[in-house]
Amino acid sequence: MDITTFSALSEPNRLRIVKLLQDGPLTVGEIADRLELRQPQASKHLRVLLEAGLVEVQAVANRRNYKLRMEPFQAMDAWLGSFRDCWDERLDALENYLQKLQTKETNKQN
Repeated sequence: MDITTFSALSEPNRLRIVKLLQDGPLTVGEIADRLELRQPQASKHLRVLLEAGLVEVQAVANRRNYKLRMEPFQAMDAWLGSFRDCWDERLDALENYLQKLQTKETNKQN
């Protein structure tokens, strides 16, 4: 897992841009308008996302459409998967423990 991905996504506006792009490609102007950013700010954030390999640009006539690249997000999901397994086990154990405590408490009251 590349630290560049996490670094790029650590800035709130860039994360908001990624969320916007989940619905499909947008131009810099559309992103700026929807997030209420100035266009230079949106461009700066898109450049960071582009350099991190999270978005790609498609030139259509005089417009530049930005869209998400799914590969880095799939890699992040796979990397996080190993942690999910560990936490699933721990949360299952906690659930069992809490159920035992609840059963003991119920038995004491009866």
